[in-house]
Amino acid sequence: MKIGVPKEIMFAETRVALIPETVKQLTKSGLEVLVESGAGEGAFFMDSVYQDAGAKIVPDATALFAEADLVVKVQKPIFNEKLGKHEVELLHEGSYLVAFLQPMTNSDLVKRLLNQKVTSFSMDAVPRITRAQKLDALSSMSTVAGYKAVLLAANASPKFFPMLMTAAGTIAPARVFVIGAGVAGLQAIATARRLGAVVEAFDTRPVVKEQVESLGAKFVEVDMKVDKTQAEDKGGYAKELSEEFYKKEMEVLHKKASESDVIITTALIPGKPAPCLITEEMVKAMKPGSVIVDLASEMGGNCALTEPGKEVTKHGVTIFGFQNIPALVPFHASQMYSRNMYSFLTHLIRDQKIALDWSDEITAEMCITHAGEIKNKAVKKLVLGESVEAI
Repeated sequence: MKIGVPKEIMFAETRVALIPETVKQLTKSGLEVLVESGAGEGAFFMDSVYQDAGAKIVPDATALFAEADLVVKVQKPIFNEKLGKHEVELLHEGSYLVAFLQPMTNSDLVKRLLNQKVTSFSMDAVPRITRAQKLDALSSMSTVAGYKAVLLAANASPKFFPMLMTAAGTIAPARVFVIGAGVAGLQAIATARRLGAVVEAFDTRPVVKEQVESLGAKFVEVDMKVDKTQAEDKGGYAKELSEEFYKKEMEVLHKKASESDVIITTALIPGKPAPCLITEEMVKAMKPGSVIVDLASEMGGNCALTEPGKEVTKHGVTIFGFQNIPALVPFHASQMYSRNMYSFLTHLIRDQKIALDWSDEITAEMCITHAGEIKNKAVKKLVLGESVEAI
């Protein structure tokens, strides 16, 4: 069994799917690991360290894809400008691929994998069950994003984050408002608190109040009761709520925007564009020099003025719409992703062979395509328009 680690070719992607630490564990178990030359350089893992870990360094992507039985990536396959081919074309029929495929928003990619008869698994389709926690790369990358978002905001803000007692008098702490208390939001809260800011947080799910308060932040609530089943789905993700709730929510957010020096938004609804929670009027109400970091920019953004992929200033407020923020912390982001990947590979591979158990929830839900068939029910319905059982 040969596992291939290609160099990521998506613009500004610095992460690598497997780091030397993980490669060593895999080679010790009898697996062969091929690493494209320079694959780890963006995350400061040099070829020589991979060789020391037991990997074979392959000169280019063409050779790696041709030789590997299973290819592991961070980003989904894209068109390789240098080779003039799509990365899926480099995969041979019957090979395996594991990456963040984002199949619900990339139906063309799913069709390519289908036609190439590649067995593919998506790291963003890990089921929300206890025994799959070690595989949860989305949570790992959200942790990185929440941490880095606060540092971006602190760097851009004209204010200190902590309260300071100085010869020039007392300096009041910055006020940070976090929207969304999922993994990214909770990490943003924790990081802002460590820097000494006064932190408040909002989420439509009342169940996260205790988690927010345990980190030393104040939980902001809408004066309207919401049942847990209304606020979140069976996976724990936020759901869309009533128009009445949304109206009251916007009133609360407008007030908090005017009081905050920094807003970090993380609100996402699976399979849908990010909800617009910070309107232009709210931005206008913010103090000059304030900062917004929109972690939902890849899905359209939580702020009406966010420009995906850019840093802009509107009405005196700096708005970060940076995409792929985990790539700004490549060393530890790669380390975390690599450990998630190792957990999945050890789940999938038995006695140096891939064992596909379709009765296993992890394998069944993470598998997108296999032998010319779409396996994931939700993806099958989206791509082929077929009627499938509710999941």
